[in-house]
Amino acid sequence: MVRTPGAATTALQLETLPDPSPGPGQLVLEVEACGVCFHDVVTRNGTLKAGIVPPFIPGHEICGTVVALGRDTGGVVVGQRVATTQRAHVCGTCRHCTGGREPLCAEAVFLGDAGLNGGYAEYVTLDAGMVVPVPDGVGPDAAAIAACAIGTMFHAVREVGRVAPGDTVLVTGAGGGLGMHGVQLARLAGGRVLAQTTSLSKVGALHAAGAHDVVLHARGEDFSGAVKDLTGGDGVDVVIDNVGTPLFQPTRRSVAKAGRWVLVGQLTGDFVPFNPAQIFLRGVSLLSATSTTRAELRQVLALLARGAIRAVLDRALPLSAAAEAHGLVEAGRALGRVTLRPAA
Repeated sequence: MVRTPGAATTALQLETLPDPSPGPGQLVLEVEACGVCFHDVVTRNGTLKAGIVPPFIPGHEICGTVVALGRDTGGVVVGQRVATTQRAHVCGTCRHCTGGREPLCAEAVFLGDAGLNGGYAEYVTLDAGMVVPVPDGVGPDAAAIAACAIGTMFHAVREVGRVAPGDTVLVTGAGGGLGMHGVQLARLAGGRVLAQTTSLSKVGALHAAGAHDVVLHARGEDFSGAVKDLTGGDGVDVVIDNVGTPLFQPTRRSVAKAGRWVLVGQLTGDFVPFNPAQIFLRGVSLLSATSTTRAELRQVLALLARGAIRAVLDRALPLSAAAEAHGLVEAGRALGRVTLRPAA
C-alpha cells in the first residue's frame, strides 16, 4: 500500500501492512484499479483539512474483487467484481440516507481520508452496502472512476443542475478527470456545451467528448467575454464548476439571468470575496453537488456498459508510481483520469 504522512509527493511512501479482515457487515476487496482524484492531492498537501487524519492511505475510486466477507453481508459473494461508492460506511437510516442523500450522512466515512484504509493498496475494507456489481464489458479502470469522476458529474448535471434540452452549459476545468465526463453528460442531457480550458493540447479531445465550443484562454485571463460572445451576450444557463476560487469571478460573469451555478470542485484553500447582490439581483441559483449515491453509481455503470458515455482515462500506473500520478494531476497534465493498478 501507499500511505502519506505529509504534503510533498515524496511523502507518498510504499509500505507493507498486514492484510485486513472484514468485520460484521463488511467485505474485503482486492483492488484492481483506483482512480487518482484531485481530492487525493488536496488531502496530501494539506489544503483540505476537515476529516483528514494522517498518516492515511489515499484513494476512494475503487474497482476490485470481493475476497472475504464478514457476517451479515447479504447481496454480495466472494469472487464478485464490484465498484465502490466513495465511502466505506453510511448509517443507512438517517434522513439523508433514506432520502437519497447518503453522502451527507453524519456517520459517513470517506475512503482514504483517515486511517490506513484507502484504495492505494492491494486490499481495502468497507461495508458491503457500499459496493455495486460491475456489468460485463466495463473494464476495471472505467469501473473504478464510475462513482467519483463520472458519478459526481452525473449528480451535478442531472440532479442538481437539472440540465435540459436547449440549456447552454459551461463546464469549467473541462479537460480534467471530472470535466471530461461533465462535458459528455451535459451533451447527453441535451445541453449545448461550452468547455473551459487553459490547455491547447486538450481542445481536440474536448470536441471529441461532445463540447460544441471550447473556451480556451491563458491562466488568469477573464474568459467571460468569450462566453458572452458565444451566447449572444446572455451567458450560460448552467455552470458545472470543477475549479472554484481560481475562476470564481469570470465564472460569475458568465452566468445568465436565472442561471444555475453548480459548485463541484475547489482546487485551492483560498477564499473569494463577492457581493451577494451580484448573485441574487440576477436570479442566479448558487448550488452544490457532492459525491454519488449507490443508485447513481448503478446508473452510471449501466451507461458505461451500453456505451452511452465513455470513461476518459489518461494512463494506468503501478502503485509504486503514485507520486508520479499525483504530479500529473496536480499540474493539470492529465487528460481525464489517471488510475493506479496495485497488482501491476
